Amino acid sequence: MQPTLTALFGEVLSSMFTARPTDRLSHGVSRLGSEKAFEVLGLARALEAEGRSIVHLEIGEPAFDTPEHIKRAGIAAIESNHTHYAPVPGIPELRDAIAQHAAAQRGIAPFGPQNVVVGPGCKMVIWNVLSSLIDPGDEVVLTDPGYPAYSSALSYLQAKMVLVPLLESRDFALDLDVLASCIGARTKLIILNTPQNPTGGVLSKADLLAVAELAQRHDCMVLVDEIYRRHLYTEEPFFSIVAIPGMRERTILIDGFSKAYAMTGWRIGYGVMPEWLAHAVTLFNNNTFSCISTFVQLAAIAALTGPDEPIAEMARTLRSRRDVIVEGLNAIPGVSCTTPRGAFYAFPNISRITHDDQRLARYLLEEAGVAVLGGSSFGEAGAGHLRISYAGSIEQLREGLARMRDGIAKYRE
Repeated sequence: MQPTLTALFGEVLSSMFTARPTDRLSHGVSRLGSEKAFEVLGLARALEAEGRSIVHLEIGEPAFDTPEHIKRAGIAAIESNHTHYAPVPGIPELRDAIAQHAAAQRGIAPFGPQNVVVGPGCKMVIWNVLSSLIDPGDEVVLTDPGYPAYSSALSYLQAKMVLVPLLESRDFALDLDVLASCIGARTKLIILNTPQNPTGGVLSKADLLAVAELAQRHDCMVLVDEIYRRHLYTEEPFFSIVAIPGMRERTILIDGFSKAYAMTGWRIGYGVMPEWLAHAVTLFNNNTFSCISTFVQLAAIAALTGPDEPIAEMARTLRSRRDVIVEGLNAIPGVSCTTPRGAFYAFPNISRITHDDQRLARYLLEEAGVAVLGGSSFGEAGAGHLRISYAGSIEQLREGLARMRDGIAKYRE
């Protein structure tokens, strides 16, 4: 039976007014960023599936197994049937262990478990802290380049971001005069990361004292991400802004287990913060992921209270790998690399080769078989650089450097 003219006309009208799939998305999706490391990892895995050999220098994951005592604690917890729902902010035993450990490691009076909120990795804790604090239009000061999860969350929340560049000439420290000019009466939050991703820079005690003075003068909060705290290669001991008088009640301390304890796949991090904020973050946790697996939390307690030597040994090994990667990068014509003072990333300057760091990174992946990240993935101030993770084995680093040297020699704009 032939369709009537009316039916045909109705189909045309229906097709005209039917939304495309992307039209159904919220406006907020367009404000989200992405973490380039996982995008490049996906591309690299696809090339490996085609039979290509790829050296992975893109992902920030320590190439160590989780220490044995932590694995044993997790297995024992499963065998003891600790596989049920847990309290939203974390089990009391873990929150108490974190409160004690976080304070002891920073040389300050203990926090209480009421100051601690546990989440599935630091990223989720950061998102829920920012969701608890930031309204559209609120002004937030953060460094550039920086970990992209900060700017992605702030963009989604419609904050006004004020970027303070890190200075390569000062080993990626802050220009304190520029910082002071960026913080004022409208500043609600300052975000710091030390040791830093992607640069490997470390903020000095003088830098942190200056930030603390500005935060107190202008009555704003400070979120400090210290996930790379155990990867410090300076002679000075680690210093946290939370140890400065007057900062305890205005600091959100972010830390976790992924980097120091080689527990990336366990997915557990935490925030230490004023109690009033912990209540709000717990509410966001309740509405997003409910709780963390109980057996993972029991393994985390073993990480904090067990032997420290495996963690210290991993840090020593990473320092030796740092020396290999820096020496190798500086031996490549056109490349210069400052020596990272912390974390496990090098941030070489390739501006004498190209200003299109994304194109060079893609070329090195597709033509040289080495996965790295373009520095502009971490902000405009990262342009003209690459980010390289030296968390892999020495053999992997040497092979990656050889491929980079050959690939860059053949690279043409």
